[in-house]
This record gives sequence, structure tokens and C-alpha cells, in this order.
Amino acid sequence: MLIAVASKSGTEVDQHFGHAEQFRIYKYSSQGSKEVAVVDVEKYCSFDPDHPFRHRQFDAIVEALEGCRAVVTAQIGELPAQELQKAGIRSVCFTGPIEEALTKTHDTVCEGGCGQRKSCKFD
Repeated sequence: MLIAVASKSGTEVDQHFGHAEQFRIYKYSSQGSKEVAVVDVEKYCSFDPDHPFRHRQFDAIVEALEGCRAVVTAQIGELPAQELQKAGIRSVCFTGPIEEALTKTHDTVCEGGCGQRKSCKFD
């Protein structure tokens, strides 16, 4: 399963979806996890008090995350989370070590259907 992570530090999930200028892409499987790419994106958040949906920036992020089943961020707004879901990408909020975030995200997306990572349909 490919999982995108919003991390500025490279070790922790420590960024809001809208503030991320890059996402780290991990391949997560029953054999463990491995960072396979880092993709640069234009920041989604404009800091505009009215905060209109920024289609161009959002669509570019979805394109950059192609193949990812999930994205894990420190925070995400309700509308971007809904739009990611429509694009087939599940959003998960978590702060802390990336390895813990990957496990939590896998378990959330898989919904326990793989028996705790054994014979996961997403491997």
C-alpha cells in the first residue's frame, strides 16, 4: 500500500495538509515500510480568511499522490478530506513518529480485514 505522509522533519508526521510543500511516499506492506519518493507540491492553504476551495492546487496534489491509498497529516480540513475521499485517497490525522503513523493508517484503511497485516489485500 502506498501512503503519503506530510512531514517537514522526515521522522514525524508534523504538518497540516494545507501547509505541506512536499509529501513523502511510503510503500507499506507486511514486510515493513520503505520511503519510495518525495513529491513537491504547491501549498494548498492560502491563509485567506474566507478559505475558498483551491481547485488547481488541490488537483495538483491529488495528481502528485497518484497511486496512494491514503495520506496522513497532522490536520486536514473537512472539505479537502472529503475531496480526497472522492479521489480514492483516505485521509488520516496523526501526529508522532512516521512508522507509527504508517501502521495506524494501514489499519484504518484496511479496517482490520487483513488480520493485522497478514495477507493484506493492499500488499
